[in-house]
Amino acid sequence: MKTVEISLNSIDKVKSFVNVITKFDYDFDLISGRYVIDAKSIMGIFSLDLSKPIQLNIHMENEDAEMMAALEPYLITE
Repeated sequence: MKTVEISLNSIDKVKSFVNVITKFDYDFDLISGRYVIDAKSIMGIFSLDLSKPIQLNIHMENEDAEMMAALEPYLITE
């Protein structure tokens, strides 16, 4: 499993994020506080506080460079 922090601070960003991750067969979970939701659920994402960074858990065995490149616009880098 890989964990990254992402920002989904606009409706357009949420829609494009869901479109990107549905292309991959991995399971994605978004964690905000004590809530864990399926990242492929647009309704679930809108139930979270989108003004704060959100933790994204990606359930995969090996690093996937193509998927990480697709997530780049949403990642929070230090």
